[in-house]
Amino acid sequence: MLRRSYRQNEPPDLLFDDHEDHIWSLVSAAMAAADPARALESNWPWVLSKAERFYIVGAGKAALGMSLKAEELCGDRLLGGAIAVIPERLSRLLESIQDHDLAFEAFPVAHPYPDERNVRAAEAIADMARRAGEGDHLLALISGGGSAMLTLPAEGLTLDDLASITRALQRAGAPITQLNMVRKHCEQLKGGGLARLAYPAQVWAFILSDVVGDSLNVIASGPTAPDPTTYQDALDVLHYYNVEEDVPNVTRHLRAGARGEVPETLKPSDEALAHVTNMLIGSNRLALEAARKHAIEHGWRVVGFEFGVEGEARIAGMNLALRSQDILQRPDRPACYLLGGETTVTVHGDGRGGRCQELVLAAAIQLEGIENVAVAAFATDGIDGQSDAAGAFCTGQTVARGREMGLNAARYLNNNDSYTFFQQVGGLIELGPTGTNVNDIAIALVY
Repeated sequence: MLRRSYRQNEPPDLLFDDHEDHIWSLVSAAMAAADPARALESNWPWVLSKAERFYIVGAGKAALGMSLKAEELCGDRLLGGAIAVIPERLSRLLESIQDHDLAFEAFPVAHPYPDERNVRAAEAIADMARRAGEGDHLLALISGGGSAMLTLPAEGLTLDDLASITRALQRAGAPITQLNMVRKHCEQLKGGGLARLAYPAQVWAFILSDVVGDSLNVIASGPTAPDPTTYQDALDVLHYYNVEEDVPNVTRHLRAGARGEVPETLKPSDEALAHVTNMLIGSNRLALEAARKHAIEHGWRVVGFEFGVEGEARIAGMNLALRSQDILQRPDRPACYLLGGETTVTVHGDGRGGRCQELVLAAAIQLEGIENVAVAAFATDGIDGQSDAAGAFCTGQTVARGREMGLNAARYLNNNDSYTFFQQVGGLIELGPTGTNVNDIAIALVY
């Protein structure tokens, strides 16, 4: 099991016996690049050093870390703020800063399914955006998970209406892109809504991406980015999936928007955008680049580097194992292969685990009996699926070790029970909730 206590510097020789330390050093390098406070500070524009009045708003798993750093950078120039925070992280914060009064208000919210707490937090964020005026600077701190935290129904709609359309489209098999297209036209802060509320203040959006491709209008549903879709597009989604009658209030609202009776989402020509600076300060690609740089500096030949990887987790794991076997034939070892992205799991069983652990278990089965190879995968938010682990690692001996304990790796994989397998055999990667999220990273080390 990998924990934070492992040393981060490799020994001079890269030996298979030290693969756990090598994995941990690469995990640490990637996580350092994904650290929200560090990312904010390193991307802080020099022009803000002369600004006099700041407000902050934030939503997402990294919002708290960024808000604390923003408070430090702004000092007494920070006049107020409102951020949405997962309750567990807020509790830990309050325990650690008992003698410190925050310059912003933190609202506990539900995730991933919003409830009334999310609406209250979103209302406070909207009020803060309106409060910032001409000459003020609004810092919008956006990261993965922000979409659920910025839930504020459009006028005439309720939280139940939003939940109903989400359920209807999910049952119908609509992809997340189409679901978000509808959400943007049923809520006040998504689709550039936050930027519009803040006008004419100067908005500085610091964004950590949790989506493949890093599209600003997709991350947290684009609260400060222009939206290329329309009310008619959203109506077309409802019509295509035949759910118009299931959600009459939403259908009525979208039809009113299509007739021009409700303002459209923020478009590229909107004057509010001239007051917005969107900065991508953290992403899966940047974290993967940090791991690559670290690997090269410590003697690894990086022979593969992919980001934007999607698809079934077990297929990705099997393919990574096959690539590792090919690399074994190369003379330029030790070598490593790095992947970044976010795979998916088609659930057939009732086990416990996540996409990273499932990827590694599939790799372990493919690598059975192979010497001098180690594979790892981890979620940068520290939580892989329905488990308290971030991911796992394996070698060609992992399956045999399980067999000696009476465990059949294939059965655990087919039951989507990768966590239970690695919990017994060893190999879990535990980070705890990291306060950031830039998707997943997988590593293959070939000695």
